[in-house]
Amino acid sequence: MRILCGVFFFVSKNRNDLRTGPGAAGRDRAQREEDEEGPVSGTDGPPSSRCSVDLSHPYYDIARHGIIQVSGDDKYGRKLIVFSSCCLPPSHQLDHHRLLQYLKFTLDQYVEMDYILVYFHYGLRSTNKPSLKWLRQTYNEFERKYKKNLKTLYVVHPTNFIRIVWNLFKPLISHKFGKKLTYVNYLAELKDYLNYEQLIVPPDVIKHDEKLCAAQKDGPPPPVKKPPPRPPLPTQQFGVSLQYIREKNVGAMIPPVMTQTISYLKAKGMKTEGIFRRSARVQLITEIQKLYNLGKPVNFDQYGDVHVPAVILKTFLRELPEPLLTFRVYSQVLDVIKVESSLRVTRCKQIIESLPEYNFIVAKYLLCFLHMVSQESISNKMSPSNLACVFGVNLVWPRHGSVSLTALTPINMFTQILIEHFHSVFSSRHCTAEVLP
Repeated sequence: MRILCGVFFFVSKNRNDLRTGPGAAGRDRAQREEDEEGPVSGTDGPPSSRCSVDLSHPYYDIARHGIIQVSGDDKYGRKLIVFSSCCLPPSHQLDHHRLLQYLKFTLDQYVEMDYILVYFHYGLRSTNKPSLKWLRQTYNEFERKYKKNLKTLYVVHPTNFIRIVWNLFKPLISHKFGKKLTYVNYLAELKDYLNYEQLIVPPDVIKHDEKLCAAQKDGPPPPVKKPPPRPPLPTQQFGVSLQYIREKNVGAMIPPVMTQTISYLKAKGMKTEGIFRRSARVQLITEIQKLYNLGKPVNFDQYGDVHVPAVILKTFLRELPEPLLTFRVYSQVLDVIKVESSLRVTRCKQIIESLPEYNFIVAKYLLCFLHMVSQESISNKMSPSNLACVFGVNLVWPRHGSVSLTALTPINMFTQILIEHFHSVFSSRHCTAEVLP
C-alpha cells in the first residue's frame, strides 16, 4: 500500500509522463485521446461503472464509488484486492480523510493473511488525484503490517514515467519488497498470473485496454488457438466435480485430497498460529496438485510446512467446477443478512439441509473439522470469524462473475454461523454413509 501511495505521489508531481521503447507511440496516442475525453467514471460516470453498496455500510459515501474491490481469492488462496484509479471521483467530491479510513478499514480485514493487490493506474488525472499532503499522510500511516503479507503488487497499464521513477527509487526500497512489483501492460497478461475471471475490472479500464491494443504498431496479436481440453484422468482430484471424484473412487465418501489434508492438519496443525492464513510456494502447490491428479502418494512430512496441506485443501475447494454448497444457494446465502439475528441459525440450517445428499456429506465433514479448529483458537488465533473470512468465498460463489465486496459480509456471516453453530446446523439431517473427521 505504501508503494501504491508512492505511485500516486510521483504521478501527482508530474503528469508529463516520459514514454520510451516499443509501443510508446501507440500508448501516447491512446493517452492523448483519453485526456481529451475528460473525467472518467467517478460520481458522474455511468451507473455500470459504480459499485452497488448497502446503505448501511459504515463507509457508504466512499464505498459506493467502487474504488476498492475484494475479488475473492486467487487459485493459491490469496485474497485479490483491486484499486481502480478511474473510480476516484473529482477531488472536490470526495472526502479524502474518509477515503484513508476506508482503505484501512478494508485492508485490516485481510492483511493478516497473504493477499495480492491489483492496481489499475488508468484514470488518475489532474481532476481526481489526491493532494500531496494526503499522500504523505497516507504513506506514513501504512505501517509494516500492510506490506509484510502482500505477495504481489500488479500495476496495470503503467506509464513509462512510473517505470523510470521506480528504477530511480529502487535503492531506497528493500530488495525483498521490490521483488513484489509486477508491471502488466495489457489486461490479457493478467491471465498468466491469476484467475482473471475473479477480477472486478471497471468498464473504463476495459475500454482503455482495447484502445491500447488497437494502437499497437502491428495491431493486436492474433488470438492463440488453444487445443481442446483433455479429458480428466481417472485419478483426477483438482478441477473436476465431486460427483466425478466419487465415481472414480468407489467406496470413498469424502474426496481423498480432503481426507488426507484434514487428517494431517488434525494431527499436526490444530495449534499452529494463523493456520489457513498463509500461502505456500506456487511451484510447490502445483507439483502436489500434479501428484494428486496422477494418483501418486503425497507425504506432507517431507515438505516440513504445515501450511502446505492447508493451502492444498483451500485450493481443492476453490477449483471445484461448482462450489461445495452449489450455485443454487448463492442468493439465499446473501439474503441471510436480512434475517433477524435470532433466526439466522435456523435459516442457515434450512439452507444446508436443502443441499444434495453428497454435497451435504462433504460439507458436514469439512465444517466439523473447521469447528474443531475454532475450538483451538486460543492457540491458533483462528476464531469462527477468522475462519469464515478464509473459507467463505471457497464454499459458495455465483454462477457468473465474481464475488463482490458487498457480498463478502453475508457470505462470511453465513460461514461463521456454520462453523460456530456446527452442531445445531447439521444435527437434524443424517445420511447413512456420512463420516466425520
